[in-house]
Amino acid sequence: MPKTSLSREEIRSFAQLSPFELKDKFMQIAQSAQSDKPGQKGKTTRAMLNAGRGNPNWVATGPREAYHALGYFAIAESKRVWTADDLGGMPEQEGCAERFASFARAHPELPGIELLQACLDLAVKRFGFDADAFTHELADSSIGDNYPVPDRILRHTEQVVRAYLGDEMFDHRPPPGQNLSLFATEGGTAAMCYIFDSLMKNGILAKGDRIALMVPVFTPYLEIPELDTYEFDVIKVEASLFTETGVRQWRYPPEEVGKLADPSVKMVCCVNPSNPPSLAMAPRVAEQIASIVAERNPNLIIVTDDVYGTFVEGFRSLAAELPRNTLLVYSYSKHYGATGWRLGVIGLHDDNVIDAMLAAQDAEQKARLARRYGTLSLEPEKIRFIDRLVADSRQVALNHTAGLSLPQQVMMTLFSLFDMLDEGQAYKQRIRGIVQQRLELLLEGAHMKISEDPKRAAYYIELDLLAEAERTRGKAFADYLEQNYEPVDPLFRLAEQTSVVLLNGGGFDGPEWSVRVSLANLDDLDYLKIGHHLRAIFEEYAQEWQAAG
Repeated sequence: MPKTSLSREEIRSFAQLSPFELKDKFMQIAQSAQSDKPGQKGKTTRAMLNAGRGNPNWVATGPREAYHALGYFAIAESKRVWTADDLGGMPEQEGCAERFASFARAHPELPGIELLQACLDLAVKRFGFDADAFTHELADSSIGDNYPVPDRILRHTEQVVRAYLGDEMFDHRPPPGQNLSLFATEGGTAAMCYIFDSLMKNGILAKGDRIALMVPVFTPYLEIPELDTYEFDVIKVEASLFTETGVRQWRYPPEEVGKLADPSVKMVCCVNPSNPPSLAMAPRVAEQIASIVAERNPNLIIVTDDVYGTFVEGFRSLAAELPRNTLLVYSYSKHYGATGWRLGVIGLHDDNVIDAMLAAQDAEQKARLARRYGTLSLEPEKIRFIDRLVADSRQVALNHTAGLSLPQQVMMTLFSLFDMLDEGQAYKQRIRGIVQQRLELLLEGAHMKISEDPKRAAYYIELDLLAEAERTRGKAFADYLEQNYEPVDPLFRLAEQTSVVLLNGGGFDGPEWSVRVSLANLDDLDYLKIGHHLRAIFEEYAQEWQAAG
């Protein structure tokens, strides 16, 4: 069996690419290798197993059925106002709740109608909503016949989503006396872009400022700071702990976290639970950061991306522990199998250091920002940072048409309410079980060990092949691998020999010899196969080492 058709120099050149771009190269190799056996040209001989991207292969059907049932009611409401060929009117608010109750009774066969009724009933009971106003907001918004008003997020949607985050991101214990304001965005991707952009536009950060990244981390957090727009001075807080048995633990040592105590570090970004290691931050680390903020670096801005938080029992965000300093980013994409919906939020507590820093700026900065936001208010200096994010997302001049589309906000609301029902909690346990089962199968096939950790989300797993080499065959074998091969060589072999596509952990600023496996997007037994293939590649290296011996 050939090792790989590429030379070491070619492999080294491809390794300069972002892992998601390198993935495309692996896919090309895997696809071409599928049918290149003699006499079988054009015939697929094995399936490509692409565990490179984290798009889940599950879908939350219940809240989607409720969404479509709502759509039929909304259309009926539109036709009630104005009926012509393919033409209706804007739904009316008065009596909307009772008309929905009648619609639900008349259409018991409509998929999702019972769940939709349960969501409406829960919202009215839990939040004290006026039934007509809330039902009308959902119905009218599902049609999408109005601009988003308020532009930052709809009033009822904000209350529902805030409660969802309180339940799932704050472990049902939101910070007392604090109000979390939200900005609905086009997924977590847009949230990241808006935050970096507005912090710069408002003079909170400046080109060349020092920021910290808790690594390994999702690659855009590594790549954005290097853009010529920012050119930040980046320091890295590295997860570098090992267990006693030599297994990488993916935890942050106190001396690494201590880097944040330097007052020149103006911002730290983390993904929590982490991507790729998929571990929620240990309470010890959160406590150390809280102590640093209290004693050494009070204006430290924390950006926490908590998209995987629902996969960890008892998860609690840094935004709950450090509400004054933290910008929370959350996306519904992974939990609900909704990457195509583009549903995300930015959360910022009303009492926060960013608004305090804006208030403390010098006269020149305040005058500059007054000119920037002066068309929005007669008192632009009083515009909060969360609202400046909204304006900046539309270059300020188009603020009047800002905001996430209303049908998207409806889906966000229904996802959130579903989670508050027994059905939603049962769904959460099922998807947690799915990724845990896949992790066990992968490790069974690969014969590899990982550290036991109750905070493991298991959405991804990052396996350190060099640490595994040293653990199983000693340092001489690990040294041999480093001296004779590029760190991404195993991934090229996997693609060419087995049509398996994984990502390089080094691209996430993890160890160079680590590989990242998404546990979300393939069938369960595929992970057993991937594990077997990974072990076979590992044994192949061992044979080459022994032959060179």
